[in-house]
Amino acid sequence: MRASRWPTVDLAPDGGPWDGMIPHSMPTHSESSQAVASRSATPSPEVQRSLLVDMLRVRCVDQRMLKLQRAGRIGFVGTALGLEAALVGAGRALEPRDWLWSGLREGGAALARGMPLADYIAQMYCNANDTAKGRQMCNHFQHKGTNYPSWSSVIGTQVPHGVGAAYATKLRGGGEVHSIHFGDGATSSNGFHSGLNLAAVWKVPAVFVCVDNGWAISVPSSAQTAAAGFAAKAEAYGIPGVTLDGNDVLAVLGGVSAAVARARRGEGPTLVVLKTYRMLGHSSSDDPTKYRDQAEVDAWAKRDPVELFEALLLSQGVLQAGERAAMEARLFAELDLEIHTQEAAPPMALRTLVEDVYADVPRHLRQQYNRFITVAERLGHAQKGDGAFPL
Repeated sequence: MRASRWPTVDLAPDGGPWDGMIPHSMPTHSESSQAVASRSATPSPEVQRSLLVDMLRVRCVDQRMLKLQRAGRIGFVGTALGLEAALVGAGRALEPRDWLWSGLREGGAALARGMPLADYIAQMYCNANDTAKGRQMCNHFQHKGTNYPSWSSVIGTQVPHGVGAAYATKLRGGGEVHSIHFGDGATSSNGFHSGLNLAAVWKVPAVFVCVDNGWAISVPSSAQTAAAGFAAKAEAYGIPGVTLDGNDVLAVLGGVSAAVARARRGEGPTLVVLKTYRMLGHSSSDDPTKYRDQAEVDAWAKRDPVELFEALLLSQGVLQAGERAAMEARLFAELDLEIHTQEAAPPMALRTLVEDVYADVPRHLRQQYNRFITVAERLGHAQKGDGAFPL
């Protein structure tokens, strides 16, 4: 028998078992924690439609990237199917000046905040247009224009990094808020505990967003904590903790917006837990059928965040029948055009290996590079412009 998806916990307001729908005014796990409302005022119809477009973009990109990986055209994908509401709702809660410190799947949030699709696809190909210059494995994004720092595959390291940046913001008297994202597995990391502890002590302008998607690769949430839920951890640090329905984009947008506003007022950090579900594997290298039951996946498929939001907008007359298909067609056309552009781009120049540290490449690096390029040319790996440095 495989491990249970969730810790045993009563979350319903009447004391019954949680049915997957988190009440919009659900209290936190301790009286000392200040609850954050999960919904604010309902956004305008235009904003709601734009949220749906952003969610569909995440899904379309996810589908295309996985197909490209399976075809051997890119190397790695951290899938996001089922997490669209959590990513878009949390990302859109921020102002342009704010910072987003990411984990594996926040690329969709970066797109929702203005990261160009060209930058996203170039990084997946690690080509000459890749702003990381091919030095990160694909699916490891960064974008200076939207304050989206590069991230590490080491679990939880972005937490103390983000806290340090938030402390710097406080010392400078800036108004930015730092939204620090991580998965349920990262709550077991040293970075999580040291980061939240210092953030609370220093009262930094930060929001900790735990995307509890059920599984840390093959380890279920129930094996990460014996507490009723991850929001309960906030009490130990003296900060508010709240759990939101991560499949409800309006609940996520409202709840994270409230936590961001609290941080911007100088009231300190909040831990926001988004309960959702990772429908596919941890990555394109993972086979989730080895460790979880299909019945669990099928149950969560009935709470698909895109389907739920589309149904809501249709019921309110904000969306008309057939509009989603038209939106998806436009998104796929835009995406496919960019894929063809980036696939045709040349690889990153080999000379960039030694050109970023010194203003003028010193002799010892030129000598090392020249020995390297001799081998690369012999093996047919060198490109135009990769030739030896003059000595």
